[in-house]
Amino acid sequence: MSSTAADVVRLLTVKGETLAVAESLTGGMVAAALTAVPGASKAFRGSVTAYATELKRDLLGVDAELLAARGAVDPQVAAQMAAGVRKALGADWGIATTGVAGPDPQDGQPVGTVFVAVDGPFGADDGSASGGKVEALRLNGDRAEIRMESVRSVLALLLRELASEQTGNERAQDTERNGGF
Repeated sequence: MSSTAADVVRLLTVKGETLAVAESLTGGMVAAALTAVPGASKAFRGSVTAYATELKRDLLGVDAELLAARGAVDPQVAAQMAAGVRKALGADWGIATTGVAGPDPQDGQPVGTVFVAVDGPFGADDGSASGGKVEALRLNGDRAEIRMESVRSVLALLLRELASEQTGNERAQDTERNGGF
């Protein structure tokens, strides 16, 4: 069990929010990291391992034209996977992984190209029109190392979003207590 997964589960539980996961190159490893945390069932709704490209389209609602034009290893695909799993599984938050773990390049992308995404209940003033955030990663190592780092990275991205949302809410409450300034 990773401490990042434990922190994610703890924050989601405290906030009364839920999470759904869409995985491609990680093949269920993100879900496994989360469900290794005692009490994860309070926050974790489930996951979709959409390894095949058509499953990204059919189960997660990723745009077919986007997949045809750019392939599955693309930042917009990651964002749509996160939004799609969030909607499909009825969660407050959705996270996604897509990329190339190797041994061969895929969709014109070299081994180690990974995109991780989060989609959640973002405010209208956060600068994110789509409600989601994507990080592009260029990872080194063998297949196992790339997959493990992808898990760590997507959980870290979600943890940062959860922590910043918590901080923002605390600031808003403090402002209200101090006369609106």
